[in-house]
Amino acid sequence: MTDTAGKPLGPGRGSSATGDGLLRRRRRRWLLGSALAVGLLVVAATGAGWVLYAKLSANITPDDAAAAELARYERERPTALVRGAQNILLIGSDTRAGEGNREYGRDLGSERSDTTILLHLAADRRSATAVSLPRDLMVDIPGCRQEDGSRSEPVFAMFNHAFQLGGSACTIRTVEKLTDIRIDHHVVVDFSGFKEMVDAVDGVQVCLKDPIDDKAAKLKLPAGRVTLDGEQALGYVRARKSLGDGSDTERMERQQRFLGALVNKAWSNDVLLNPVKLYPVLDAATSSLTTDPELASLRGLYQLVRGLRDIPTDHVQFMTVPRESYVYDSNRDQLVEPEAEKLFARLRADQPVAVTKDGSPEVAGDGPPHDPSPTPTFRGNTAAEHACA
Repeated sequence: MTDTAGKPLGPGRGSSATGDGLLRRRRRRWLLGSALAVGLLVVAATGAGWVLYAKLSANITPDDAAAAELARYERERPTALVRGAQNILLIGSDTRAGEGNREYGRDLGSERSDTTILLHLAADRRSATAVSLPRDLMVDIPGCRQEDGSRSEPVFAMFNHAFQLGGSACTIRTVEKLTDIRIDHHVVVDFSGFKEMVDAVDGVQVCLKDPIDDKAAKLKLPAGRVTLDGEQALGYVRARKSLGDGSDTERMERQQRFLGALVNKAWSNDVLLNPVKLYPVLDAATSSLTTDPELASLRGLYQLVRGLRDIPTDHVQFMTVPRESYVYDSNRDQLVEPEAEKLFARLRADQPVAVTKDGSPEVAGDGPPHDPSPTPTFRGNTAAEHACA
């Protein structure tokens, strides 16, 4: 080959344009291949994310029957007074039905609420108050739709009888009549779900003054600092007669301290910021839940709890509704008035309450500027006062 002057083209001249073009084509192919590879990785990651999201959402059972029953009685339900405040009823079911629950006894065809907690989330999401409602509290239970479709008659009975009669809807209506507080959401968790949650955070530490040997709860523990796995934790929060004075009040206080320790563990950075640890927690937290339809998805739960991560643990409070022995039966409970109504009124109005270990009012402080009355104080603890504090 020659140039325009007739001189031969050397190997370094005539191949330049061809080489540059080849290099550009190779670069384009490499960039295209890289883009496709990245795109495939993104699609794969997104697909995996959707699979995990779908799995976690599918874990949750929507309580459609309760929603329908509550809608039937909408006109008689309390009105929410403060926009943004939320009241969630947490129900621990003692059902023996289902995988992982039968080992705790025979399924007698009915289940009761072993533990019930009214959780109030302040509108500004700067505090959360969890109030335990004794299962032996004597209350007025309205007529409720039963599992066979029939309706029960109104009855004055122990609080946990409401769940046995008509499930979560009957329990919610009973609580609303008792407190005049609108229940916005509810969550029912069984034995298996509680155990899985504790195991997912690698156990929860408690401190025991005395060793425990409770054959009924299948629980044997030494005194001192002990990290409980799920099975041990379930026995610890359910044990009654072999611990302390054997009262249900003391058992509720033990449950509250344990839940405070669980909150501390679940909210710690090594769980929330570690995807390897976080997914099992989410999986366990959703696996045995039955909730109102609005919460029955990962998105619904996220929207509820996303503001909670900024609440300091010393602003997460646990208490038992003011109660005393029922006048006609010392093995049952009744509300202490006017203290109980004072608590309910504060929660309805989204006004602060305070807790101390002995309930002494002198440390309560003052309320907000628009409320010159002292903040009422109740016996309880905060999540910062974990079981080993």
